[in-house]
Amino acid sequence: MKKTRRFGALLIGMLLTLASAMTALADEGYTYNYDYWGDVQYSPDAYTVEKVYTAVDMGLEGRLQSPQGLNVIGDMIYICDTGNNRILELKRVNQDTIELSRVIDSFNGAEPNTFSGPTDVDVTDDGYMFICDGGNQRILKLDMDLNYIMEFTKPDDSNFSNKDVFTPTKLSVDTAGRVYCIATNVNQGLIKFENDGQFSGFVGATKVIYDWTDYIWKRLATQEQRAQMESFVPTEYDNVYIDPEGFVFVCTMNVNEDDLDSGAADPIRRLNMLGNDILIENGDWYVIGDIEWDDAGGYNGPSLFVDITALDNKVYVGLDKTRGRLFAYDDQGRMLYAFGGAGNMDGYFRQPAALEHMGHDLLVLDSIDASLTLFTPTEYGSLIYQAIEQFQDGYYTESGESWQKVMDLNGNCDLAYIGIGRSLLRQGRYKEAMDYFKLKYDEDNYSKAFKQYRKQWVEEHILIIFLLLFAVLCVPLLVGRIRKIKHEIDTSDYFELKKGRQS
Repeated sequence: MKKTRRFGALLIGMLLTLASAMTALADEGYTYNYDYWGDVQYSPDAYTVEKVYTAVDMGLEGRLQSPQGLNVIGDMIYICDTGNNRILELKRVNQDTIELSRVIDSFNGAEPNTFSGPTDVDVTDDGYMFICDGGNQRILKLDMDLNYIMEFTKPDDSNFSNKDVFTPTKLSVDTAGRVYCIATNVNQGLIKFENDGQFSGFVGATKVIYDWTDYIWKRLATQEQRAQMESFVPTEYDNVYIDPEGFVFVCTMNVNEDDLDSGAADPIRRLNMLGNDILIENGDWYVIGDIEWDDAGGYNGPSLFVDITALDNKVYVGLDKTRGRLFAYDDQGRMLYAFGGAGNMDGYFRQPAALEHMGHDLLVLDSIDASLTLFTPTEYGSLIYQAIEQFQDGYYTESGESWQKVMDLNGNCDLAYIGIGRSLLRQGRYKEAMDYFKLKYDEDNYSKAFKQYRKQWVEEHILIIFLLLFAVLCVPLLVGRIRKIKHEIDTSDYFELKKGRQS
C-alpha cells in the first residue's frame, strides 16, 4: 500500500514537472526583439491576454461570420460582423468585461437601409458613424441614432470607368470629417472625400518599384509579349489609420522579399497632407516586421501587415497576417517588441483581420476564429511606455530611471541602453551618454553626444586652451625678442670697449 502511494506521488510529481516544462516551452519565444547583429533576443512578455471574446461572451446568439473591421472610441468598441451584414456596438465596462450595447443591422432615411458585407467602420468624436458598405457600393455616414446623413459613392473621375465597381474596403476619418478610403482594384493611393461628399483626389500613391533589366526588356518586347508581362504600377494599400496628430498611416501587403531586404519596399508608411511619406526609420532595421523568415510550420514569406494602429505616445503597432504577430515601433522606427503567433491558443491567431487600441491595451479581431482578443500591458510593457512618455514630456531623469527598471527586467534590451543614453544626453551628461551609446553601437546618438561633449569640454577648459595657445604662439616671439635685445646689448658693449682701447 505504501509503495502504491509513493508511486502515485512520484507519478503526480512527474506530471506536474512535465506540465511546468510544457508551459515554459509554450511561453518561450512569445515576445522578442532583434539586437544590433540581427539576432533574436527573447524578452519578458510586453503584453498578456486579458480575455478572448466570442459571440457568446458578447451576449450574442449564433456566431460571428468573417468579421473584418474594428474601431474603438472611448470605452466603446465597434465590430463589422461582415458575414452577418451588421455592426456590433460593445461597451467595455471594466478591465475584462465587454457588454453588447446594440446590434446595428439597419438604419433610417435611405434605401436600401441595410448593409451588404460591411468591412470597416469609423466612429468620430462628434458622434458620426462611417461604414464601408461594399456590397452596396457606398460609404455611409450615420448619426448615433442611426439616421442617414449622406453617402459617398463612386467618384466621377477619369480613373474610374463606367464598368468599374466601387467597393470600399477600409476607411479612416480625420477631425475635419474628410474620408480617406481604400477600394478594391484602386492603386492610385487613398481615395479622399471632403466632408461634403465631394471627391478631391488621390493621396499617397506608392512609389513604382521595378528592375531596370525588366524595364529594358519590356521596351524591346513585342506587343504580345508586353501584354503578358507584369505592369509597372503603384501597389494597393490594405489598411489606413489616422493617428492622434492627424497623419495618415497606411500599410500594404503587396511587397516582395527582395524589396524588403533592400529597403525599397515600404510596407508601412506615414503620410502628411501632401501624401509624402514622413515615417522615420532610425532603427538598426527597416520597419518590415521580421527581418528574417523561413518556411517553418507551413507559414511562408515575410511579415505582411494587414492593419496598423497608433497610440497617443507615438508608438505604432502593425498586425502581421502571415504569422499572427504584432510588431511595435517607437517614433524613431526602433522596434520595441514583437509577440504573438499562429495557432488556436489564447494570444495566437488563425487569421488576424483588424487591430485597434484602447489606451495602452490592444485588441485583435480574428476573422476565422470569429473572436476578439484583448491584450493588456505587463509590468515590462508598462515600463517601456512609461519611459517613452516621460521622455516626451521632458522628464528626462525619470525616463532614464524607468529605462533602468526595464534593463533590470531584461538585460538584453538594447532600447533600454539607448533610452538611458538619450536621457543622459538631455541632462547634459554627455560623457556618460557616450558610454551607453557605444555599448549598443548607436553611432548617430554617439556622434550627437560626442559633439556636445567636445563643446562642453572646450567651454570648461577655455582658459587653459587660451594660455596654451598664448604660450605656443607668443612665447617663441618673446624669447626671440629677448635674444635680439641681449644680442644688441652684448654687441653694443663690445664696440664701446673696443673704441675705448683705441683711444
